[in-house]
Amino acid sequence: MRDLDALHPQRPDQGFQFPGSFEITAMGHAGADLEARVPAILRGLGLGVLEASLRTRPSREGRYVAVTVSFTCPTREKYEAAHAALRADPDIRYTL
Repeated sequence: MRDLDALHPQRPDQGFQFPGSFEITAMGHAGADLEARVPAILRGLGLGVLEASLRTRPSREGRYVAVTVSFTCPTREKYEAAHAALRADPDIRYTL
């Protein structure tokens, strides 16, 4: 298996470009107020949350919710920190 850090785009216009605006989705337990917590976690990292972009989608049985929000991010390190911070939350199961 190849190391993901060793992967680089073959063309400069390929892949993520920083700084930029990105979308992130966190999936976790319904009733855990993730609609407020996900943007708060991102803001806590100093990222600019685009509030109007917030979307939620409940699971079929209503036990889980997916929260999607767009944010501005200056560097790949901050982007990776956003995923890590969300995954560290005990009520968040996955991020995309």
